[in-house]
This record gives sequence, C-alpha cells and structure tokens, in this order.
Amino acid sequence: MCADHETADPGPGGRAFFMGRPRDGSSALSRICALTLACFCLPCTQAVAQEETPEDKGLRIAREADARNHGFGDFTAGLTLVLRDRHGRESVRQMRFKVLEVPEYGDKSLFVFDQPRDVQGTALLTHGHVNAPDDQWLYLPALKRVKRISAARRSGSFMGSEFSYEDMSSPEVEEHAYRYLRDEPCGERTCTVTEQVPVEGKSGYSRKVVWQDADELRPWKVEFYDLKDSHFKTLTFEDYRQYLGRYWRAGLQTMVNHLTGASTELHWTDYRFRTDLDDGEFTQTALRRVR
Repeated sequence: MCADHETADPGPGGRAFFMGRPRDGSSALSRICALTLACFCLPCTQAVAQEETPEDKGLRIAREADARNHGFGDFTAGLTLVLRDRHGRESVRQMRFKVLEVPEYGDKSLFVFDQPRDVQGTALLTHGHVNAPDDQWLYLPALKRVKRISAARRSGSFMGSEFSYEDMSSPEVEEHAYRYLRDEPCGERTCTVTEQVPVEGKSGYSRKVVWQDADELRPWKVEFYDLKDSHFKTLTFEDYRQYLGRYWRAGLQTMVNHLTGASTELHWTDYRFRTDLDDGEFTQTALRRVR
C-alpha cells in the first residue's frame, strides 16, 4: 500500500494549498490519480522483470536434479543386458558397473562384461569432464589392447545394444542448453517436461525431451532426436528404489529404437554405495587387469 502524506497550509486569503497547489482545482485530483497508478504499477514492473524465462527454468531444474545426486561418493551394481531384435529374439549379457564421484571434474565409470564367454573381460572406461568431451576407452581381451573411443564414434552402438557410447557416460549439466516446456500428468505423478540441446557439436543427438517427476526430479522418460530432428529412440525408467535415504536409482531401463523395432533392457541389481573404490581402478592400465 502506498501513501503520500501532504500537509495543508493556509495560503493567502485563507485558502488551503497542497504542495503549493490550490486544493479547489482538478490538478490535485490528477496528482492523486497519478500517485495511485504509480503505487500499483511499480510492483507489477518488478514482477515482470523477475519472471523466469523457459531457458532459465530449464537450467534451474537441471541444476537442482544434479545437486540432489551429489555426495554419493561411489557405488557398484550388477547389470543384466537384454537385447531384442524386431522379431523378439533375445541375447543376454551379464556385466558389472562401478562409478567414482569426482566433484567439479566429472565422474569416472567402468563397465565390465562377465557373460557370455565371447565377451568376457571386455570393459568400457569413461572419464567424464565438465567443460570438455568425455574420454572413453574400450578394452578388447581377444586383442589384448585398449581402444580409444573418439568423440566422432560416441554415437555408435555400445556392444550391439540400442544404447550408444554417449548414453553410457554420466551427463554433466554443462553439456546441454535447457528449456522448460510444460508440466503434465505422467501415470499417477505430475511430470516436468524439459528440452535438452547438446552444446557439443559431435553429439549423436540434436535434442532430448525429458520427463521428470515434480517431487523428486527422477527421470521417467527420455525421447531422443537424431541429427535430422526425427524422434528415433525412447528410454523409460521403472522400479525406482532409494538408497542412503537420498539417492534414487531405477531397477529397469528400457531403450526402444523406433526405426529398427529393436530394444535393449538394462536390469540393475545389488546397488552398493560408498564401497571405498580407489581412483587406480579407473585407469587404462587397470583395464588390462580387469577380471
């Protein structure tokens, strides 16, 4: 509420004046109206200036989701990889996974194949980076050599699955530009829908559209668009469980390729957090000793 207190002083002839103007004319009324409009308009102008843009809101959501996942230290898990072609024929592979949190630099992760025998010992090492493309190396035991995955090849299929090498690295907030699209129902929840556009020119995607629940900011669905901006893959998440009273992890991730009709399931089991993993386990030299 605005107030403009003016004191009436007797002028010549005993007439009352407000701020040097006679009180008996329309000028006083005009001034009161102007003051009233000013009082009501000022807060509106400030509110417009402070309103979030879709880009600002998208970035804020991404940062909040990322902050909720900080501080886990490290964790390990078991993985069953189920590959299905368009006719429903399956092949199954068993893996182990380790990740080491490296604040401010980018996490380090390691996938190791245990079964079947023809891929046993194959391993993928990823060093995430905040402001640069991730580094990835693939160890092929049959050749006894470590092969670097170039940035141009990160869009290629990871071991014949519908996941790419790019999908198997931990995303950093700085890797994308963001835009809030809308809120909408998703099952029994309300989801916030945002668009993510890679800032790195060598990404295999032109953009992603992500559905996250409004309460915990867990991803439930991601649509992937190729470089021609065609929707060609969809990733869904199921069976979330919470660990250490804070960290949510999905028990099942399913990637469907809409162009080929093929799909890949990742079944996650045996999550273990803060197992004192050593940085030495995430080196190219260590890849050759993977068992």
